[in-house]
Amino acid sequence: MGTLLAIALVQGSLSAQDGGTTGGTGATGVSDPGTEAGEHVPVEVDPVEAARAAGVRLLVDLRPEEVLEAARHGAAGEDAPLPAPEAMAGTIRRGVGFLRQVQQEDGSWGGWTDPKPMDDWWTNIYTHKAWIMATTGLVSMALLEEPASPEGDAALRRGVTYMLEAEIPKRPADWDTDNTWGLVYGLQALSEVLARPERVSVFAAPEDVAAFQAAVTTRCALFVEELGRYQTPSGGWGYYDFETLAKRPSWATSFQTAVALIALLEAQAVGVEVPRDMIVAARDALVRCRLPNGAYSYSVEAVPYMGMEWIDNVKGSLSRIQVCNLALVLVGHGEVTRADLRTGLDQFFEHHRFLDVARKKPVPHEAYYLNSGYFYYFGHYYAARVLELLDPADQIIYAARLAREVTKTQEVDGSMWDYPLNAYDRPYGTAFGVMALHRTLAATRTDQPADPPVGARESR
Repeated sequence: MGTLLAIALVQGSLSAQDGGTTGGTGATGVSDPGTEAGEHVPVEVDPVEAARAAGVRLLVDLRPEEVLEAARHGAAGEDAPLPAPEAMAGTIRRGVGFLRQVQQEDGSWGGWTDPKPMDDWWTNIYTHKAWIMATTGLVSMALLEEPASPEGDAALRRGVTYMLEAEIPKRPADWDTDNTWGLVYGLQALSEVLARPERVSVFAAPEDVAAFQAAVTTRCALFVEELGRYQTPSGGWGYYDFETLAKRPSWATSFQTAVALIALLEAQAVGVEVPRDMIVAARDALVRCRLPNGAYSYSVEAVPYMGMEWIDNVKGSLSRIQVCNLALVLVGHGEVTRADLRTGLDQFFEHHRFLDVARKKPVPHEAYYLNSGYFYYFGHYYAARVLELLDPADQIIYAARLAREVTKTQEVDGSMWDYPLNAYDRPYGTAFGVMALHRTLAATRTDQPADPPVGARESR
């Protein structure tokens, strides 16, 4: 048994030691000479101290290297069995079932209900409206990848209708630009609707198809226009702006810039007009974030700092590496080669325990190298999209390993979550997880297409 033990297990072991008489409360009965015979007075026992006295090592007592080693083991560790294709398909099926069950009456996913420990910080209604749009976009993207079915099509139709009719995300406050999350994932989801004309019957009758597609294109154009207003002078996008509080924000992150660039490219591919300057500035911002060791700096800086023990270390950049590499490949930046994509995936798996340890932590950036819980499924989805750009033989090498890190985390209700956040955590995590598994499952097939274009310069 590993050394990583939960307090709940400690309490359970104490109850077992005293014959179960404590009822899990941590108290035990002893005779008091000052009471009548047979009368017991409860004496509180600290379960933590009792566990230590019994020789049990607790999480808080472990050295950092012991915590990381413990993260390798058990059902949710790195040494969990590799899943077969049937297991991947089963995880997808349960995840999609969960997503259908938790759709809101208005067609959206997520919301400000079910508050978690840190959620009292987020009281601005427009922050939540932005997150609802982003979560609805992600779930709609996941459902769009599913085979047609009456239940799935109905949920997808309601989700897309919400994105078309809901208010365009507004900036919540001078320091809060979380509206950008709603803009990027709303844009990407609707662009993918346009990119799948074979699914248009889900949304419109034959005589209404042209009007529906025009409405989607118009809404995408509005998302692009809004994103243009929030692109920083550095060329990127961010979700806070503590420094200047100006109309045009000043702070940007590499990973949101990458997500926005991918959405803009997908919109452009389906005929939505995207200013070239937006794409070029975003590309150049990402190039500046790219560090010699393969990591990407968290923030977009004029001169990035390659921290040895901070968030810009490779171990703190595992998820950013995937999305930033993907965005630069898609935009045609030839310096990111197929070998670079493989190196990024190798780093992802070599240091994956840092993501395992951070998953479900309630405080942002509290884990090693400032990893946050919400890096987890985000990184796995974009790693799966990187997987699609590799040779079929390389896809096989990584697919099952990537699938394992997703399937091992599924909850009993079919959901997946990595960070406690109101009613958003399970829908967005499950959507990311399902989309990642669709790609790992596809990579296990033998009927792979020819190599996709990866960039001007490639090395093998």
